[in-house]
Amino acid sequence: MQVQEKIKHLWVAVLAALVIAGCSSTATEPVVEQQPATEVAEVVEVVEVIEETGPGFAADNTTPVDASGNPISRTFYFDFDQAIVSPADFAALSTHAEILRANPSRSVIVAGHCDQRGTREYNLALGESRAKSISAILVANGVSARQIEEISYGEEELANPANNARAWAQNRRAVVSYR
Repeated sequence: MQVQEKIKHLWVAVLAALVIAGCSSTATEPVVEQQPATEVAEVVEVVEVIEETGPGFAADNTTPVDASGNPISRTFYFDFDQAIVSPADFAALSTHAEILRANPSRSVIVAGHCDQRGTREYNLALGESRAKSISAILVANGVSARQIEEISYGEEELANPANNARAWAQNRRAVVSYR
């Protein structure tokens, strides 16, 4: 209803202007042309602020994700009889470190694993070395050592129980778990 009333008022104003214009007098004085009024338009720039978020956790609050929301690898593989972290894993570990620095109340367990070759004692020691290697990189990236617990499962928790090269490669790992 308000729109119709506004339209009526507009029509009345237009008609009144036409009537007044039709009744204009014949002036003997020269008519001075007026310059058209310059319309000033205010330009408003709309800027969408996109807050860049760093890495953190997915909606489940346990899955670590990068700044794009993609899950980060939590499993890091090792060569036979080695506890040397691959340079290809440094980026993921750096992201884990960033998450832990931003969330000082969170902590991780780094579990070292081995394949079933070697003695039980040897594999427990090698699993511990693998966990410590991952832990050392996190600490080097600014994570408090109090946020990290290291554990070795040796050959006790195999990812793949088969006894072949592919299975052995899958079992030589360290896994980062958040709590």
